[in-house]
Amino acid sequence: MITLNGVTKRYGDKAAVNDLSLEIKPGKVTGFLGPNGAGKSTTMRMILGLDEPTSGQALINGKPYSALRHPLSEVGALLDAKAGHPGRTAYHHLLGLARSNGISAKRVTEVLDVVGLGEVKNKRIGSFSLGMGQRLGIAVALIGDPKVLLFDEPVNGLDPDGVRWVREFIRSLAAEGRTVFVSSHLMSEMQDTADHLVVIGRGKLIADAPIEEVISGSSMNSMKVVTTDLDVLQKELVRTGLDAKEHPEGNALLVTGGSLEDIGSTAHRLGLPIFELSQRNASLEQAYMELTAASVEYEAAGITQQPSDAKR
Repeated sequence: MITLNGVTKRYGDKAAVNDLSLEIKPGKVTGFLGPNGAGKSTTMRMILGLDEPTSGQALINGKPYSALRHPLSEVGALLDAKAGHPGRTAYHHLLGLARSNGISAKRVTEVLDVVGLGEVKNKRIGSFSLGMGQRLGIAVALIGDPKVLLFDEPVNGLDPDGVRWVREFIRSLAAEGRTVFVSSHLMSEMQDTADHLVVIGRGKLIADAPIEEVISGSSMNSMKVVTTDLDVLQKELVRTGLDAKEHPEGNALLVTGGSLEDIGSTAHRLGLPIFELSQRNASLEQAYMELTAASVEYEAAGITQQPSDAKR
């Protein structure tokens, strides 16, 4: 488990991370989201003892990283895919890490095979593509078979097959009961990978909830209904506390704040036939954009996105 207790990191008069308290629990993939400059990398560096908090504590299984007796056997991390010396081979890069932590050379071969680099283990890291570097970084994280894993943008540079492999592999690690903390800017990939989300902006916690809860809270979730008497249905839906207004496409109502069952039962009670009743589901990207709208440090003009239809 990863625990943050009121962690703050200041650089001069600017707080990169501000009073952040979290518990990243085992057995699930926890996604870590936030705009550029939100403090994600700083938070991960504090967890790993690379940056010292100005105040508060960052703990791994109840201890700061510096107090771990065999750190690679307790926590593994991928923060920089190009962290290895370019003149070393993949095998010797991992072997040096293994020997310094009392890990066998056999484990080096095992993890290289796991990440798909077994056939290029004797190639120098400097010749690796970004995707190969990502795989090597994952191998480094796995070398000590740790129960806690942190990955910062693990699919950068990977082809579609590699992206799918990382997604499934990360989920399998969580299924084994490990603590898995993953930072990414790829919303669609995070939606397919994470069970739980932590969202920060300007160093402060914005959301800490299951992914379904984050998405369901979006105002982009709505329902479209078509019936014979829209005015009658609209008045009754509003009376029951739902937000019902004319649909932008016309000849329909756009309803938020309730469920398909609420609308269907209301129409049935009024004796109105339903010709269309469809759910418009927000994506994680849309929910995330709403959550972080006030926390974006560098904002350009954007394009309004429409939710996808999922008819019932």
